[in-house]
Amino acid sequence: MIEFKIDDYNYIEPWNIPFEIRLKSLLSGELKIAYFYEQPNNSTFRYRAFNMSEALNLETEGFVSASFFFLFDLAESRSIVESADFLVVCRSRYSLELDCLIRRFQSQRKKVFFDIDDLVFNINCINVLLDTLDFDLRSTQTLDEWFAYVGRIGKTMMMCDGVITTNSFLAEQIIEYSKLPVAVIPNFLNRAQQQFSSEITSAKNRGDFTSDGRRSIGYFSGSPSHKLDFKIVVPALCSLLNEDDSIDLVIAGYIDPDISLLQFSNRIKYFPFRDYINLQKLIASVDINLVPLQDNVFTNCKSDLKYFEAGIVGVPSVASPVFSYRSSICHEKNGYLALSYQWEKTIRNALDNSTSSSEIAEQAHIHSLNVYSWNAQTSTIINTLLAF
Repeated sequence: MIEFKIDDYNYIEPWNIPFEIRLKSLLSGELKIAYFYEQPNNSTFRYRAFNMSEALNLETEGFVSASFFFLFDLAESRSIVESADFLVVCRSRYSLELDCLIRRFQSQRKKVFFDIDDLVFNINCINVLLDTLDFDLRSTQTLDEWFAYVGRIGKTMMMCDGVITTNSFLAEQIIEYSKLPVAVIPNFLNRAQQQFSSEITSAKNRGDFTSDGRRSIGYFSGSPSHKLDFKIVVPALCSLLNEDDSIDLVIAGYIDPDISLLQFSNRIKYFPFRDYINLQKLIASVDINLVPLQDNVFTNCKSDLKYFEAGIVGVPSVASPVFSYRSSICHEKNGYLALSYQWEKTIRNALDNSTSSSEIAEQAHIHSLNVYSWNAQTSTIINTLLAF
């Protein structure tokens, strides 16, 4: 595992901004785009509203301005409607307040788009969703909560004029469900995340780090919903740890230790959830990043963000070949793809072939920089909104 000789990032949530300042930011451009999400968070909101707004404001030289708003702002909905040319509603559940905001935009012939990053809008897909997330389908409370959640999101989608999503597989699901026009804008890094990653990569290239000389495999979970995904790779990890005592495992986030891994507890390092910028430093400390996923309609709708979050700090990924990862990863060129029975062999090859893995890591870095940089998708965002 690698320890970098750079300080941790002094993280402060960048979206904690008063309404008046966010509204003023919206007014600064010729073309004004308002993003809406129920409340700020570091997952969907960050990628689908904050990152989009930041890129537009920084890159378009005053032509486009964008800002983001929340449910607690809707007492001032008239100000938002009067100020913006477009509204983008991100993965939000139907409510009377949101209904009013959408209708006010549409009454002024201003288009409203729905942005969605997951298969959580079609109640006919709830069974596979709950199975994947390991929820109990026999629980009335679980069914009530998820049918309400998914149904309300689907209702909001159907009120909008078009849909924006993260990949073409999910786009096909949306078209089949809604019959609305759909466009794809992939997830991408924000500027602070990318700049800190650049510092880490520079430190790595300078040799400005210390290493314990051991090889490490990393699994980084951003939510507690990946328990069954992680189980896919546990047998391979047990075998590798048993056969080679120079290998360590790094687990970060919400994943509890699998009982079969307890025998290797002295070689497993657990890190609690950390902010998304300092997470980059932890990802960079390992040799291989693991992205195991079950293969079904729900997981094929997932974004490839775990690939480029590792790639931007020069760490290659071994991923399940669901749609987004087989689209972004060319096997043994900029990463590795592994079917369920191939994990042990693929991880072993990645660890043992250090020269080729170094070249693969470099290609993952270049690809992530070219495609997923904070400013790489700005023209796509603008062209998408104008083309609907």
